[in-house]
Amino acid sequence: ATYILPGLIEASESSYAVLALTSDVSVAATGKYPLTEVDQEALMRPLTKWNAVVRRGDHVPRMVRAAFRAMTTGRPGAAHLGLPFDVLNEPVDPSDIWADPTTGAFPAYPQAPAPGAAEAAVDAILSAKKPLIVAGGGVVIAGAEAELARLATRLDIPVATSISGQGALAEVDPQAVGVVGSNGGTPETWEMMTSADMVVFMGVRAGSTTTARWEAPAAATRIVHFDVDPMVPGANYQTEVAVVGDLRLALAQVNAVLDARDQGAASFGGAAAVAELKRRKFAAFEARAASDATPIRPERIIRDLRETLPADATIVSDPGTSCPYLSAYYPLPIAGRRFLTNRAHGGLGWSLSGALGAWVGRPESKVVAIMGDGSFGFTVGELETVTRLGAPITFIVLANQEFGWIKASQKEGYGARYHNVDITATQHADIAAAYGLKTWRVEDPSALKQSLTAALETNGPSLVEIVTQPLEEAEVPVSRWMG
Repeated sequence: ATYILPGLIEASESSYAVLALTSDVSVAATGKYPLTEVDQEALMRPLTKWNAVVRRGDHVPRMVRAAFRAMTTGRPGAAHLGLPFDVLNEPVDPSDIWADPTTGAFPAYPQAPAPGAAEAAVDAILSAKKPLIVAGGGVVIAGAEAELARLATRLDIPVATSISGQGALAEVDPQAVGVVGSNGGTPETWEMMTSADMVVFMGVRAGSTTTARWEAPAAATRIVHFDVDPMVPGANYQTEVAVVGDLRLALAQVNAVLDARDQGAASFGGAAAVAELKRRKFAAFEARAASDATPIRPERIIRDLRETLPADATIVSDPGTSCPYLSAYYPLPIAGRRFLTNRAHGGLGWSLSGALGAWVGRPESKVVAIMGDGSFGFTVGELETVTRLGAPITFIVLANQEFGWIKASQKEGYGARYHNVDITATQHADIAAAYGLKTWRVEDPSALKQSLTAALETNGPSLVEIVTQPLEEAEVPVSRWMG
């Protein structure tokens, strides 16, 4: 049971429905010091939205139904069901074995906002001079991408996102600003946040990363907040209008209000402002991406990935070295969940295992997992599973011989007094080859694109190890390393 804890807290904090089923010591042996005994209910309680250990076999059906109901309704989250060994052998009444098919997907039973909330939000937005929408993961979870795109286009409002909100709007759309905040944001995108006279948060909690520890919006900025969780609006900012409900239903109501008013000709000038922002942002990026320096610059890796990956690829990133570069400089061409990363708690090693889940869920898409060498060491054993299943995933290891995020934090916050952040040079490609993957090791930038192309075309699992510039020496799109 203890091995599953990081996955549960990540799911709960990221608002994803995940059910953990764990075995437990028998009820008859409880308190007699049996091997592996632990109070699972207490252990799982702070990590889950719903949690129980079943004490009787005839309780199993209704407890399973309760778990699904809890984790798929409202703000989705993780659920846990502990099953003692002796309970698993007890009989169950067949007539009680049934399920509610609605809770087989999430969000289940979506709730619309209160009457008048959408109208109040529209009135507030139209009264602003320079509004900015900041979309979070709640937009994607609710399937509200089309409604958001229609709203942004008809009013020409710029739309920024949190990292989890990437895919709320295709990042090549004229109104798409990109990621804002201390991780994956850039000075250019931050200008949009600081200059807005109104910020419209949609399915985002306005936490420390998106707001750079609440540096922006400023306290005087007008706030409209859409969220499924009534605890979120007003938690960090005084909110002029709160719209509580499912994001898809809420934005559909907003568009319906605008339809009734025949509203759609007015423009906030978002596309023009975004075009100028992106011109400056990517000019600086391209200058660094053209470098032939070694170790290979992260920008060069992102540029070559942009030129080799198919538009419908699914990118799975660890939260460290790769995440800010992908969030800042890899514009997702298709709306929806195409970029996956565990930014809620940031456990290392997530992408190697997470990519396997992404492939199972979307086998028609090319899945690429990107991680640092420190992260690779956490879950390298999963390569056996990948090989056994023949999963055609391409893994990319950014090898800089360090726990880069922590080292960069120690440079910025502790005067470069480094402690336990450097790791031994390892031949990651050789390790992966021993598991049965086809591998490449790249040190020369001129060989990078060719190696990536060959790996992506491999009919089976592949890995490319790239000797990469240390993070603390790079121009990383991160304005605050910790907190």
